[in-house]
Amino acid sequence: MFKGSNVALVTPFKNDKLDEDTYIKLIHFHIKNGTNGLVPAGTTGESPTLSHDEHEKVIELCVKESKGKLPVFAGTGSNSTEEAISLTTHAEKIGADGALIVTPYYNKPTQEGLYQHYKAINDKCGIPIIIYNIPGRSVIDMSVETMARLYELKNIIGVKDATGDLNRVNQTLQKMGKDFIQLTGNDDNAFEFNKRGGVGAISVTANIAPKLCSDFQKFSKSESENEIKEAEKLNRILEPVHHAMFVESNPSPVKFAAKLLNLCDDNVRLPLVKVTENTKEIVKKALQSAKLI
Repeated sequence: MFKGSNVALVTPFKNDKLDEDTYIKLIHFHIKNGTNGLVPAGTTGESPTLSHDEHEKVIELCVKESKGKLPVFAGTGSNSTEEAISLTTHAEKIGADGALIVTPYYNKPTQEGLYQHYKAINDKCGIPIIIYNIPGRSVIDMSVETMARLYELKNIIGVKDATGDLNRVNQTLQKMGKDFIQLTGNDDNAFEFNKRGGVGAISVTANIAPKLCSDFQKFSKSESENEIKEAEKLNRILEPVHHAMFVESNPSPVKFAAKLLNLCDDNVRLPLVKVTENTKEIVKKALQSAKLI
């Protein structure tokens, strides 16, 4: 249901307001260019600085415009359990296919606290939930054992793993089996991640290279030797782009890249700022090397 190249959608702004028209164009850009799934209101969508109304709006637009053509897993996480429940039940009500829920940041819950947080959300909704484990932003790291406990609940179906630890793929596969969906949150390790048992990515790079990312994901899971070689080739092409997207804090670099491709403006909300001139050159060179510009 949710595999391959799934885009962590940027949220375009105009005069510091949600630019709905551009956002709708972005959704249709992905529908036309092979993206396998849409993830609105995540980290790349600047969820920390979206108002509650904006957060709900970007999910609604995504569901409405995709019209069932692509699955929508809405970012509905929060470090407030009640707020996460509210966002998740709203996403379910408007027709999202599932929810991507980040581990609570700043609070630093224990493993038991993590379990109870997700259990509370699970018990209040009826849509699939993907755990988003990203210690670099959340400080805490959900253990494989805690995920295994959560997998016993009715709605928990997988993880977006942004730990950067490829051994986690093997450990999770051994503990939960192949039906537990494993998606990488790190574009740069997607090839090895898939070789170890992952089924795709929730990707930043897909914002600007949807066809390349989609083809790479498709070929990387093929049993054909020729298609695996094609995946290796695409991975080499994409590597400089992946790197450039994280020279500064995401999503500032990818928004600048999107501006170069006339997809949206590069405005971000404070405390994020636009990228420096040096980073602009790195992004330009990466896009040129991948023949995106």
